[in-house]
Amino acid sequence: MPKLKPLIGLSLSLLLAVPPSAFASSHREAPITALDHTADITDFYAFVSYDHPDRVTFIMNVDPFLQPSNGPNYFPFDPNVLYEIKIDNTQTATAGLTFQFRFKTEIRAPGVFTGFVGAGNGINSPANSPAPVPPGTPIVPPAITSLDGPGSAGLSLRQTYTVTAIAGNLSAKLAPKDGGAFIAVPSNVGPRTMPDYESLAQQGVYHDLEATLGSQTGMTDISVFAGTVADPFFIDLGAAFDSFNFRTGAGGGVLSPSQDMNDRLNTAPNAVSGFNVNTIAIEVPIKYLTRDAAVHPASDPRATIGAWATTSRPQITIRRSPFMATGSGGFYQVQRLGNPLVNELLIGTGSKDRWSMEQPKNDSQFANFALDPLLARVFNAVYGIKVPPAPRTDLLPLVTYAVPIAPKGTPAGPIADLLRLNTGVKPTPLSRRSRLGLIAGDAAGFPNGRRVTDDVVDIAARVVGGGILSPGFNVAPNNLIGDGVNATDVPTQETFPYVHFAYSGRDSRHIDASENGCGEQPSLSSTTTAEPANQGGSTPCPVQ
Repeated sequence: MPKLKPLIGLSLSLLLAVPPSAFASSHREAPITALDHTADITDFYAFVSYDHPDRVTFIMNVDPFLQPSNGPNYFPFDPNVLYEIKIDNTQTATAGLTFQFRFKTEIRAPGVFTGFVGAGNGINSPANSPAPVPPGTPIVPPAITSLDGPGSAGLSLRQTYTVTAIAGNLSAKLAPKDGGAFIAVPSNVGPRTMPDYESLAQQGVYHDLEATLGSQTGMTDISVFAGTVADPFFIDLGAAFDSFNFRTGAGGGVLSPSQDMNDRLNTAPNAVSGFNVNTIAIEVPIKYLTRDAAVHPASDPRATIGAWATTSRPQITIRRSPFMATGSGGFYQVQRLGNPLVNELLIGTGSKDRWSMEQPKNDSQFANFALDPLLARVFNAVYGIKVPPAPRTDLLPLVTYAVPIAPKGTPAGPIADLLRLNTGVKPTPLSRRSRLGLIAGDAAGFPNGRRVTDDVVDIAARVVGGGILSPGFNVAPNNLIGDGVNATDVPTQETFPYVHFAYSGRDSRHIDASENGCGEQPSLSSTTTAEPANQGGSTPCPVQ
């Protein structure tokens, strides 16, 4: 089987031609977001819900590479950032429906030196307590077992948030059924402070929400979640950054057929293992997403929608302690994300910031990056892989409404980077789900939307670099390009919010360079049917 040429001797010109952010999904992919990490959208997902095929789940991840043990403040959402999920249901690359998320931070125990503290039933001062604190005075509150009320005293740094649905000139706020506030799930500090973190995180999953957009449009059965979770992205980032110096165990960048067929096999280290990320998730019935408020079969053009996420900041921000930061003026977009890896793999570094701040409907100005992608020419020049000639019309399904995602007869719309989803395609059962999604015959996977288990690194490298959507190019080595990381190190959930809850600050670890992708982390016991990734036969790494 053809193999990639050795990668060690790549020239400096290649390193300059392909920026180091390539293949990093959207983790610090543009100069502006490298300096503004809380507004950095790392990944965006949209898929028909596995257990509710009448609904779509959208997931927006922000703030990359969060070290779980990095206290004392850990990683709150930024109250000065406007987080938005936008849906196009008219093939115009404009938002017909928007969900806005805004966060507010409260310090409930201003005298405590850390954001989260607690142990057992609480700890009082001992008999030999120095004056003026008498013995028996509460010093450490009970362990954090609740987001509110009893068991939440140690949750000092707490964030609440609002969710607003906007359609045209109409807007409505969603609210919990008890009339209180949505509470963001904090980082997983460790087993003493948060002895049952899974139960604590589940309290931050809100179901059966309602919103009324005008007298005729009542929205029900909506679910939301916001909080810190294990980053579901997976990649051999170190090898990609080292000028595509992929591991020999992964075929140097071309997988063997047996490696490619095993969706749970990691033959290279997952560089994102052990890191958390902040997640915003919302599940919405399909009937509220289509332009005519109805559910349609996959063959109907009205079934396909486009979606993207954005972060924006006020024109002016003032920080003045002890007061909270305040913003004034209109909101200005910092970043957007539709398809994964577009800004990374296609857009030149000199255009990345402009692309991040632009609206999708204006993407025709960047069309040359997709019509003749540099990545494909790198694969051709350095690795000897035959790729389609320009113009690359095979990439049109990524930037227009086109087959095989949208059915024939769907208006193509303008050139625009949107994550397109055919809501009429039913979710694939776990037993038949493929990490390679649509290109492997799994119609419910990327680039038809994106699930948390879709291997977008391998898919994008094969589609963009190998051109396998073009007739005659779906052959080896084009259709076997891969980094050797086929799965996350911890299982994702099969129910909303679908992500694995946060890594423990005390008990998690990262993968060492000599290890075969074995980052150890306690798995969810009751909320998932997915199995942990097969780590290439290696034994689990012990928690220290």
